[in-house]
Amino acid sequence: MLKSKTFVKKTRSGGVLKVVREHYLRDDIWCGSEVCTECKQDSTVLQRDACIESSLCPYPHYLVPDTNVVLHQIDVLEDPVIRNVIILQTVLQEVRHRSAPVYKRLKDIIHEQGRHFYTFTNEHHRETFIEREPGESANDQNDRAIRVAVKWYSQHLKTPESGPDGLKVVLLTNDQGNKLKAEETGVVVYKFDEYIKSLIGNPELVDCLALSNDDKNEITSSKVLFPEHLPLSKVQAGIKSGSFLQGTFRASRDNYLEATVFVQGEGEDSTEVLIQGLQNLNRAVHQDVVAVQLLPKNQWVAPSSVVLQDDGAAKDDNVDEDEEEKVLTGALTETARRATGKVVGIIKRNWRPFCGMLNVSQIKESTRHLFTPADRRIPRIRIETRQASTLAGQRIMVAIDGWPKDSRYPNGHFVRSLGAAGEKDTEEEVLLLEHDVPHQAFSQAVLSFLPKMPWSITPEDMAQRQDLRHLTVCSVDPPGCTDIDDALHCRELENGKLEVGVHIADVSHFIRPGNALDKEAANRGTTVYLCGKRIDMVPELLSSNLCSLRSNVERFAFSCIWEMNHKAEILKTRFTKSVINSKASLTYAEAQMRIDDANKNDDITESLRGLNKLAKILKKKRIENGALTLSSLEVRFHMDSETHDPIDLQTKELMETNSMVEEFMLLANISVAQKIYEEFPESALLRKHPAPPPSNYDILIKAAKSKNVMIHTDSAKALADSLDGAKVDGFQYFNTLLRILATRCMMPAVYFCSGMDSDFHHYGLASPIYTHFTSPIRRYADIIVHRLLAVAISADGTYPDLMDKHKQSALCNNLNYRHKMSQYAQRSSVAFHTQLFFKTRGILNEKGFVLFVRKNAIIVLIPKFGLEGTVFFDSKDKASPNLVFDEEGPTLKVEQHTFHIFDQVKVTISLDDSNIQHQKIRMALIEPVIPGVSVPAPEAEPQAKKRKLDR
Repeated sequence: MLKSKTFVKKTRSGGVLKVVREHYLRDDIWCGSEVCTECKQDSTVLQRDACIESSLCPYPHYLVPDTNVVLHQIDVLEDPVIRNVIILQTVLQEVRHRSAPVYKRLKDIIHEQGRHFYTFTNEHHRETFIEREPGESANDQNDRAIRVAVKWYSQHLKTPESGPDGLKVVLLTNDQGNKLKAEETGVVVYKFDEYIKSLIGNPELVDCLALSNDDKNEITSSKVLFPEHLPLSKVQAGIKSGSFLQGTFRASRDNYLEATVFVQGEGEDSTEVLIQGLQNLNRAVHQDVVAVQLLPKNQWVAPSSVVLQDDGAAKDDNVDEDEEEKVLTGALTETARRATGKVVGIIKRNWRPFCGMLNVSQIKESTRHLFTPADRRIPRIRIETRQASTLAGQRIMVAIDGWPKDSRYPNGHFVRSLGAAGEKDTEEEVLLLEHDVPHQAFSQAVLSFLPKMPWSITPEDMAQRQDLRHLTVCSVDPPGCTDIDDALHCRELENGKLEVGVHIADVSHFIRPGNALDKEAANRGTTVYLCGKRIDMVPELLSSNLCSLRSNVERFAFSCIWEMNHKAEILKTRFTKSVINSKASLTYAEAQMRIDDANKNDDITESLRGLNKLAKILKKKRIENGALTLSSLEVRFHMDSETHDPIDLQTKELMETNSMVEEFMLLANISVAQKIYEEFPESALLRKHPAPPPSNYDILIKAAKSKNVMIHTDSAKALADSLDGAKVDGFQYFNTLLRILATRCMMPAVYFCSGMDSDFHHYGLASPIYTHFTSPIRRYADIIVHRLLAVAISADGTYPDLMDKHKQSALCNNLNYRHKMSQYAQRSSVAFHTQLFFKTRGILNEKGFVLFVRKNAIIVLIPKFGLEGTVFFDSKDKASPNLVFDEEGPTLKVEQHTFHIFDQVKVTISLDDSNIQHQKIRMALIEPVIPGVSVPAPEAEPQAKKRKLDR
């Protein structure tokens, strides 16, 4: 049967287009049930013996959830207890339209074997297809389509022998109107929460129910704490007229009563609006898209310099006025004030399930408890659970359901438990979930696109590549590296010139566009390196084997080869797909020892010496052009081979060979960027580093000025020259500290599509154009760049998405997000392992430097461990010393002593594990000695030292 749907569509030019869509109806669509005697089907999904035990439905039954149940109760539907579920095409399409994350989760359940979820295409079945009635809304039509499909299923599966207790088809809804209409047509229908509460043997599922509006009203008080959010129509009109601004809400880590809203503008016109106080924050949650209204200029304030953290005690639903005052007493000089506003509406919630711990209520037998998220930027969440005693001390996941205007906290529901808090596996899982790092095992669909083993290079492969197996190629990497992306060679040519090659793993040969393996790598975006663990972007067969340029095996590479003179000037550049055979896999230290050993003169060593000599010239030229050499302390943990606990912690030492590899990787990236942009000016994937706004440098200029050093920031070259000349007699570490501070002033580098931007400049490298080509095993951006380069040199074919600047731009957005979250996850992993390290060390005394001065604290850097910590001068359990903060300095006077940035101090370091969820490194001042503030230095702990010796 053929139906046609007709609708009108506006064109870009403003005209109207009549569109007629053909809609085919069939009568041979399977119902998916094993009890069916009518449908001709090869396999069945819905199994009679897989039915759930329910006191409401004491007979075998299948479930049909409506759209809102799927959207709001996906956490319950994901539980393995829920089986024999029919997902109608109407529901699937509407979920896809309304929530991409829920749609993906639903599709994952449908594909899970043993769950018995069946998708029924009701809109193409002759007996379940319905047409829209005059005056009927799309939502009402969908509800009717679901009721019609459930009614059809009930009649279709009714057999004479089934009797009164035979198989039933049950509609689950939370819509009272839909429920009444279903009952009128004789359909078996229940409210979703009623059904879940009726399950026999699974009472814990009740905790996973998202709160309905009725439940929310029960929990909240009558006192209104927050202003009403404006309806979306008013918000949109306000944004259009310019009375409101739209932006992303970013809560502060250091002050739970403060946030900023980032308002995206054209080019450099983006702004940040400061929000202070609970009323003005108005129930916005970190990363929500909100509408803000600017306050009158006489109400603008400065960012608070107080470090203020919600101490974990459950507050009742009253806003603490004293606390409000405490945050609003920032410096109010005209220069310090910032555009300040208030949240008037929520445009898009960005809620996700949050990891954290339960604060068990002190009220006996209470089922209402507060949940404290691991991320300090997320407010605590009120949940109902009957499992509080079991969940105490566990890391759990909770989702937010809503935030009424008369509740200090949002309401939510329990999702699942992750394990005991403090255990390494649990904490690692939390870290990955909180930073949205995809870390599930690769699916069979992904693995099916891997090459079949044993794998070898064929004559056909050799015919399409240049044979470079004779060259003395070697790789130089950190110790223990198995995903070797790059290898190098240098040799003298007959004409007296030098040939230098950078050979990069040819990952794009194995990962073809658009297949499941490619989509998974694109979604992951990057490999994530945690302490002692790696979350691969591509399966291990590629990352550690077939793509890894290990020594003494033949591997496919993409080679960038230059002819240079001895002044490191490039005479010719060529790119080729190749086959190489690396002659050595060296660590930085091994390569350095070869270069330094005068007795070694073999081919590998001579190649390394040639590379090192050229790299020094290249680096000198880069720095003369204004490239920045910044500093950030990276730490390396030495792990116990059995327990995998950290037994030693030190900052990484950089050698000449680190710089040697870096120079040639930068040069290859620049050469490739020039080539792909020349060939594809509209669709090249490039990387830029924006210049920081001048205000970013304020803290750097003030810090240098405190030691009578001038820093010029008019250009990258001026900054680089200032940093090179910044020295203080008797303060050897000053320059490094200044460079660490300069790093904090920088903007992040980002991927972008050349056809969507006009500013390509890379500020940090002082390069007019740049991309990423040299790490395709661990960065998806490099795979795209390889594909572009392959098309440019006619080594591979193109495909539509590669040339579509809008698709490339959307891909860049995901890559930038994944890269940022990966960096945060890596930092969190270092922080967690640092805590493990100090757990067994007792209290240590170390020298450090003041990095930042706050209103009530100093932030101290301990160079030995690359560790930062806060020394607080106010505390609740003792009288605070006399504190005077001067923002202009910035300085903090504590009693008679004044702290400046870069002052040397001595502190005790210990692990404060009184709050198991937010364990932190605690620092206390030893020197300078301030009466009532400094703590006496503890005696050395021989036990800690002995443990280290024993290991």
